[in-house]
Amino acid sequence: MLRSPVPARRTASARRTTSARRTVPARRTVAAALLAAALAACGGVGANGADDGGKGGAASLTTMGFGLPDEIATVRVDAFRKAHPGTALTINQGQFDEQAFLSAVASGNPPDVVYLGRDRIGSYAARGAIQPLDGCVTGQAIPMDDFYPAAREQVRYDGRWYGVPEFYNSIVLLVNDRAARDAGVEPAEIDTSDWDRLAELAEKMTRTEGGRIERFGFYPKLPEFLPLWAKANGADVLSADGRVSKLDDPKVAEALDYASRLVEAQGGWTKLKAFTETFDYFGEGNPFVKDQIGAMLTEQFVVTAMAGTTPDAEITVLPFKDRQGRPVNNVGGNAWVIPKGAKNPGAACAWIKTMTAADTWVAAARARAAKRAQEGKVYTGTYTGNARADEVIFSEVVRPSGHKAYDEAVKVIRSVQEAGFAVPQSGAAAEFKKAWEDAAVRVLQGERSAADALGRAHTEAQKAIDGAAS
Repeated sequence: MLRSPVPARRTASARRTTSARRTVPARRTVAAALLAAALAACGGVGANGADDGGKGGAASLTTMGFGLPDEIATVRVDAFRKAHPGTALTINQGQFDEQAFLSAVASGNPPDVVYLGRDRIGSYAARGAIQPLDGCVTGQAIPMDDFYPAAREQVRYDGRWYGVPEFYNSIVLLVNDRAARDAGVEPAEIDTSDWDRLAELAEKMTRTEGGRIERFGFYPKLPEFLPLWAKANGADVLSADGRVSKLDDPKVAEALDYASRLVEAQGGWTKLKAFTETFDYFGEGNPFVKDQIGAMLTEQFVVTAMAGTTPDAEITVLPFKDRQGRPVNNVGGNAWVIPKGAKNPGAACAWIKTMTAADTWVAAARARAAKRAQEGKVYTGTYTGNARADEVIFSEVVRPSGHKAYDEAVKVIRSVQEAGFAVPQSGAAAEFKKAWEDAAVRVLQGERSAADALGRAHTEAQKAIDGAAS
């Protein structure tokens, strides 16, 4: 086991909260029943499915899980409207809602195209709620090689394409320069590969007053980033083919034990949750300008948002490194999929191609850059799942802003993109994720040891994976 000055974690059970335990709402049970009915009614992919090569002559298209909050969305939607003027487009704005989605599939009246998290794709594919897109990809000549390898991996299940990637979210280390210097270290010198020194630094950056946290030294982002911590310790949480849980690997337990003890040494999970729930990560009063965080692991979109609201923030962005000193990056993002029973898969496929094409992304990025310039704000780039688009965006559109922290941040984010990995798709993707998240929360709450919690999670996860494959 690793050596660390972080004291042994408490054994008393912390108070359990509904949000912390991340229990699955009862509605999922209902949704599962609805989906079962849908599968019985729909059968396999027919002549009108997405495998028609996207050549359908549909005159209408309905989306789900997508909105028009900014020019990144509207420019691309306008490109589709221009290319397909005869298609009546209905955008049902709002976040993806699993219950509404599965209910629509079960009723035989799903939307034509859906925008959802890539980490869900395996579950929906295995249950037949979404269609394979091999015919769409071939028929519309969608250049899948243009996308980052990790993003491609996330939209592929059982040897077939089930989605096309949108954004590409990388994880970086965001450092509050003031907190680092208070602890006697230059921000750029922080090295996450040395877990003993990182634990010492976390305690030095932490500041409390009367038992209350004033500044949380290092936020390891558990339970969300457990696969990242495992990877940094040389372990995967799932086999490459998505069929074997590796949650019982001692290295995964070692990583969870270490990261959870970081939290415990700085005040504990309960206090951390109460503290961070007050944060406005994207506003002018974000926790870095308010000196409430010393350093944290976060997706790069937090950095890009801060560039627009707090361009003079004293921050440093660094790669998160594994214990051998190599950058490691657990990527994520959304994708476009076509549901089972979609009435107009041809139009949906054309939409997917337009929304994710390199030229469309570049046009959207130029619009964003122009708007930021007009507003006098820093533009740090648009990070897409399309590597070819990013090459143009970051060579021709993004320019030095004069704000060194953010200009350097762009370089770091770009440098870790190729180090990206994704948890492999599984037919029980949702159940698998819930298993390890629940295990991590139990450890953070002091209910179980890391090895015990993950051992139980492994058993639950493997049962779900085997069930999905049968």
